[in-house]
Amino acid sequence: MATTSKSKLNSLYAQTPSGVPLASHELANLGISADLAVHYARSGWLVRLARGVYSRPGEALQLHPSLQLLERTIEGFHVGGKTALSWYGVRHFVAQQEELHLYGTKAAKLPDWFLERFPAEYHRKRLFDEEVSSMLAVSSFEARKDGPLTSSPERALLELLSEVGIRQPLQEARELMESTYSFRADVLGKLLKKCSSVKTVRLCLQLGNELSLPWVKKLKPAELPTGSDRPWVSRSKEGLLVLKP
Repeated sequence: MATTSKSKLNSLYAQTPSGVPLASHELANLGISADLAVHYARSGWLVRLARGVYSRPGEALQLHPSLQLLERTIEGFHVGGKTALSWYGVRHFVAQQEELHLYGTKAAKLPDWFLERFPAEYHRKRLFDEEVSSMLAVSSFEARKDGPLTSSPERALLELLSEVGIRQPLQEARELMESTYSFRADVLGKLLKKCSSVKTVRLCLQLGNELSLPWVKKLKPAELPTGSDRPWVSRSKEGLLVLKP
C-alpha cells in the first residue's frame, strides 16, 4: 500500500468510532475519494454496505449512528410511535427483538444493509402541521450529542394512536396508554392543536377519559381539531371503532 494511502486509512480508523457506517461524503472529508474507498473495499480494509456507504471490517454496526445516517438521506426521518415510547419506558412487554418504528415525511425504502441488522418498519406520515426542518417535539434522544432524532413520549403516543385500525391493535394502544400517567398536558395540547388527524385527536381524548388519566383533564377539547359533530366510524380486524366528537 502506498504511504499516502496507508496514512489516510490510519487517519480514518483513528477518527471514526467502531461500528459507525460512513457515507462517501464523510469519507471525502477525511481525504478518501470514491475511487480510493472502492480500492479499500476490494482490499478488505473497508466493507461496502451499499453504493456510497461503507463500514470498518469485523465490526457490528451500532444502531444509533446507523439511524443518524438515514436522517441525512430521508426527509423528516426520526424514531417514533411504539419504539420511541419503549425507549422512554412506556411498554407492557418486551419482545426479544422489537421491530423499530421509524417515521418520515417522504416515500422511502429503508436500505437492505440496515434491515438485515435492525428489523424495522417505515411509516410515511404527515401527522402534524409543522416545518420539516423544525419538527414538533422531536429532538436527539435524551439530549445526547450522538442520539438519533426521536419523538417525545407525547408525540410518540399520537403517532401510535394514528395507526390504530391500520397496523396498530386498539387493545395494545389502550394498555400502553395506562402508562402515560405522567405525560405533559401542555406538550400534548400543543401537538393536538397541530394534529391533522381527527381520529387521532378523538381517540386520544376518548381513551384518556376512559382511563382517567390526569393530563386529559387539563386539555380543552373545544380548542382542539375534533372535526364535525358526527361520530367518526371505522371498521378494522378488531371490529367497529366509533369515536364520538
